[in-house]
Amino acid sequence: MPEVADIVRLHGEAYRQKFRHVMTSAQKRALQDIQHCRTPFFGGHVYQCGHCQEKVFSYHSCRNRSCPKCHHNQTQRWLAAQRQRLPACPYYLLTFTLPSELHAVARSHPKMVYSLLMRAAADALQKLAGDPRYLGARIGALAVLHSWTRGLLFHPHVHMLVTAGGLSFQDSRWIQPRNPAFLVPVRALSILFRAKFCAALKKAGLLQFVSAAVWRKSWVVHSQHAGSGQKVLDYLGRYVFRIAISNSRIDSIDAGKVAFHYRDNRTHLTRHVTLSGQEFLRRFLQHVLPRGSIKVRHYGILSRRYRSSLVAIRAALASPALPPTDFASPATPVASQPRCPLCRIGLLTSVQRLLAVRNHSP
Repeated sequence: MPEVADIVRLHGEAYRQKFRHVMTSAQKRALQDIQHCRTPFFGGHVYQCGHCQEKVFSYHSCRNRSCPKCHHNQTQRWLAAQRQRLPACPYYLLTFTLPSELHAVARSHPKMVYSLLMRAAADALQKLAGDPRYLGARIGALAVLHSWTRGLLFHPHVHMLVTAGGLSFQDSRWIQPRNPAFLVPVRALSILFRAKFCAALKKAGLLQFVSAAVWRKSWVVHSQHAGSGQKVLDYLGRYVFRIAISNSRIDSIDAGKVAFHYRDNRTHLTRHVTLSGQEFLRRFLQHVLPRGSIKVRHYGILSRRYRSSLVAIRAALASPALPPTDFASPATPVASQPRCPLCRIGLLTSVQRLLAVRNHSP
């Protein structure tokens, strides 16, 4: 199966030579790590089978947060922690999209603009949810930043998994939405989101770089019921520790071209895209976040500040209490002894550690 790593090995060096002067340090590091992921570059271990006595080499992963091959176990731990954290109630999925007129400033100041985007979306949502006409309570929201379409184009937006209800400001009662058809009015939410982002951009000194026309147009905010929230959580979990595309969507790498597919959200048809190797890397790398950027945030009753309130929330919802968890660092399950991939009978035992090749480079 072709992989992003294969594309980097074939076209990465030419891309670096051509665009080195505009690449960020995070992008350069992503190319290096993905290229060498699970190779001798990062070292590894030699295992021996207790049955057939054959030796199996296992190389370490790069652990780069943009790598499509890493983080499976980390993703599963994250999902388990979120499932434990989320109250047992209905949810809405809200999506806040940055207009195309703001793409340029987002590209030039990604760390700041992405942070302002998430904050403006959360502030606008919490403001309306606190209004007694709609809910009059403190909601909880899990926000995940995405910067891509399925075709790898630049499209910054924030997905928010939001409780369909909230905790009363006065006591520990759980408040249901006033209107069963929606949590808050989307039109009003869009206007408030636009206003808050404009104010934040002005305070950050970036307003001068944006066309005034963007503040007169309607901004896109989408809201839909998400049931128990579990399917949305699974979708968000796929890209919490990686970006843009999985290896399974890459169809071929041939004659300098990369072919991949995706499912169109509107038509539900499978689309096929063919790009040059360098164009694929350009699209992929524009979604590599700057160092220190935060991709996932929790707001309202899901934030760390209200961790102790989860007991009251579950009591208000008449849902069983779960044992407390350190959400910042969920417990890692004890790994079982791996089975031999050759004979599929014996168990593997580590017999040698392989030092990383990069530690011996001149």
